Amino acid sequence: MLPVYKCTFRRGMPIALLVWSLLFLTSSCLSAPKVVFTSSNWPIVIIDTGGKAIPDLTRIPAAMKVIYNGRGKRNYVSDPANNYNGRIDIELRGSSSMAYPKKGYRLETVDAAGENRNVMLMGMPRENDWILYGPYNDQSCIRNNLAYGLSRDMGRYAPRAVFCELVINGDYRGLYVMLEKIKEDKNRVSVTEMKPSDISGDAVTGGYVIKIDKMEGENVDGWWSRRGIYYQYQEPKQDDIVPEQKVYLRDFIDAFESSLLISNPSDSAQGYPKYIDTPSFVDHFILSEFCKNIDAYRISTFMHKDRDSKGGKLKAGPIWDFDRTFGMTWYAEDTYRYDEWEIDHNRYKPEDTPKVPYFWERLGHDRAFSRLVKARWGELRLGLLREDSLFKRIDLLVDSTAEARGRNFQRWPETAEAHSYEIEIQLLKEWISNRIGWIESHLDLLASADAAGGTPLPGKLQLYPNYPNPFNAGTVIRFSLPAAGTVRLSVHNVTGASVATAAERYLPQGQHTWRWEAAGLPGGVYWYRVQAGSLCASGKMLLLR
Repeated sequence: MLPVYKCTFRRGMPIALLVWSLLFLTSSCLSAPKVVFTSSNWPIVIIDTGGKAIPDLTRIPAAMKVIYNGRGKRNYVSDPANNYNGRIDIELRGSSSMAYPKKGYRLETVDAAGENRNVMLMGMPRENDWILYGPYNDQSCIRNNLAYGLSRDMGRYAPRAVFCELVINGDYRGLYVMLEKIKEDKNRVSVTEMKPSDISGDAVTGGYVIKIDKMEGENVDGWWSRRGIYYQYQEPKQDDIVPEQKVYLRDFIDAFESSLLISNPSDSAQGYPKYIDTPSFVDHFILSEFCKNIDAYRISTFMHKDRDSKGGKLKAGPIWDFDRTFGMTWYAEDTYRYDEWEIDHNRYKPEDTPKVPYFWERLGHDRAFSRLVKARWGELRLGLLREDSLFKRIDLLVDSTAEARGRNFQRWPETAEAHSYEIEIQLLKEWISNRIGWIESHLDLLASADAAGGTPLPGKLQLYPNYPNPFNAGTVIRFSLPAAGTVRLSVHNVTGASVATAAERYLPQGQHTWRWEAAGLPGGVYWYRVQAGSLCASGKMLLLR
């Protein structure tokens, strides 16, 4: 009998992913590859549901064993379950990722009676709410861990994340990441726990955790602000928050949104500094933009607020769901593009939904806010965001996951078909270098009319990354001219020899795009060169055959 695969389609799922899902359904009627799995350098998680399928939105009881002999020590499937051995309640999790055959899971550690049981998993602080994230669309398998680590080292809490290997009902499921679920907790989002009796005075002012996200799944109740932004209750949950707390939150958010509409929004008495912890928003902006998270600000965006007696201002974060970052996007034509600010997503992708909330665009392009961004960026570039530091961090993640990643790709071979893993990491590092260069050349423009990159800099030829890249047929090259003139576009191989002159014509000032077809050329690395008079710029691209 052929295996049956469940594919859940969600409203708002990009067409490309819908098509991919249909293609997968027609090609996946094969037995899952068998993987010999006896031990790992990462913790081993074994879940037994008694043969029951794990559902969506409804948790079922299951047994979980975690084998973890300590950092740097090897773990064997035959070892005793020394880190956890008990009951969990588990369900599927995710939105668009529901279409992937490698599923994600939400689980609670509970006692025999089904009550919450706080435990330390894999060295993480005691809690009972956890996420099992399975890298599938991210061939590198490290993007989320990379972003979360950067956030924590910036001094901003992000979920702790530990790689592990997962077995469910005897079926090896591959490389996973055990994550802390975002919630109010002294070791997670540290805000005051709200009680139903907290309805007035200082008590009603915090602590809250809210989010901007897709309107599906569980716990999606919330409210529409006066500016048309839908906020969701995270803490207290929709079943626990009382009317007085809802009123306070609505009024506070409305006041914050309105503060960005005054003539001087950075005014400390009436503008956004009155309502938000500006440094946290600066850090959130920098991390979202550096990683170029296509969903930043509009999906999986969390904010939190403690009581007025404990600071009381709205803070950005924690970050969440950074798998489509560092060059990965929803749209093939944007893959490995390193230009554009994501706060301007509504401008260059006007058809895309959901929209980036207007206040992020106003904040990012505010002169006072952009000065803080530039200063903080300069500070981070001296250490955490130095290229050598970033590449060392990547190499450590790559090396530590090599063994488990091999089994993972054996279990899910389709996730490693685009190109080799070495090319994936090379592209990731090259993208980071290009992104850093683009940001540093555009920081001074952030608060200007040219911030969206639509107007060429005086006397400068601006060349943007080709897309898609890598490609196997044609690719689009985009550039901006500071003045009208004759432009020549040529393509060269790695030895510098010209292999094609794509075009040569007179063009007006402004942005232009050319599509180049690589017919008849072998696969490999190529350089494209745009020359306009004495000005010239070049970029690198990878042709796959």
